Amino acid sequence: MMLHIPEVLSAEQVARCREVMTKAEWVDGNVTAGHQSRQVKHNLQLPEQSPEARELGDMVHKALYQSPLFMSAVLPHQVFPPLFNRYDAGMTFGAHVDNAIRSHPIHPVRIRTDVSATLFISALEDYDGGELVVEDTYGSHEVKLPAGDLIIYPATSLHNVTPITRGSRIASFFWTQSLIRDVTQRALLFDLDMAIIRLTQDHPGHSSLVTLTACYHNLLRQWAEA
Repeated sequence: MMLHIPEVLSAEQVARCREVMTKAEWVDGNVTAGHQSRQVKHNLQLPEQSPEARELGDMVHKALYQSPLFMSAVLPHQVFPPLFNRYDAGMTFGAHVDNAIRSHPIHPVRIRTDVSATLFISALEDYDGGELVVEDTYGSHEVKLPAGDLIIYPATSLHNVTPITRGSRIASFFWTQSLIRDVTQRALLFDLDMAIIRLTQDHPGHSSLVTLTACYHNLLRQWAEA
């Protein structure tokens, strides 16, 4: 399931990210690449242990848990500390699949990567190119979102970032281990949750809400891996 989640970061938070990043030192993005990805990855990255990455990562992490849409769609068990990358003119990231397991050099974090995510920080008018392209059974999907918006997609997906032809593209990227390992089950729970929300808005107090909510939580109880 791919899902666009708007305004995860506010305009003020985006501005803070840009302010911090102008003073930061960037390193070769291959510091976090696996063997296969290293051959096609050409970008820059904030060092994971840098104070800038830790400050902004904490900001993103808190914002995610305040996003009802993210919580419903991902059902996070653990979110990997957010990372930050930059693509300047000519930089790109060829087709790859994210590593199945990610560990952090500082935090005691080791997760299974169920859901991949890109949080856009650069404004759309600041760069050309740099589309995230995700491939699935329905074809290729190009994604380029406003600053502060998030795209989530299955970590099993083959994906790439097209070359930058002007400006710089800055984003946060991270992975989540979900309480629900199976993507189909996760999508069903999300659809059910959205239907419950719409029914609550359109027909508050409807007797079916209790039954549907019970079904949601009983399915979650049956499928969840806590």
